[in-house]
Amino acid sequence: MQFKLKMVPPTATAQQKGERVVGGHIHHYKKKNVAAAEAVLRDALLPYILSEPITEQPIWLRTYWMFPYPKSAKKHLPDHERFKITRPDADNLNKMLKDVMTDMGFWKDDALIAIEEVWKMYSDEPGIVIRIETLNLDIANEDDEGIKDSAIHPM
Repeated sequence: MQFKLKMVPPTATAQQKGERVVGGHIHHYKKKNVAAAEAVLRDALLPYILSEPITEQPIWLRTYWMFPYPKSAKKHLPDHERFKITRPDADNLNKMLKDVMTDMGFWKDDALIAIEEVWKMYSDEPGIVIRIETLNLDIANEDDEGIKDSAIHPM
């Protein structure tokens, strides 16, 4: 399954939690910008909810975070200059997305994600491309030297 969320990707991440001290104890809370980013993702993901969540199979999740070019950048850069190497960090972006997708029932638990690929780049067409594949691990294959090898086959 592959789809594109046509939107400017949110830059708030799950790591941006607020803290306050109440009665000598530290309490963590979700900041408003993080809650707003989660709501935007939820709304954009609604049309793509699976009829049944993935419950047992390992998952290969690929996400391509495509941000609009900053006003200061030249839009038509060579390919190697199109990668976004500034904050937010790719793993933090994907953490919030996976949490939202878990809550929405795409899969039973994000621990099922066995392979994760995250790209951050600039694009003339901002959005988030999400590709979800379930995997069948065939560990019975042997190479020429008789050594068992794990071959990964998308289902």
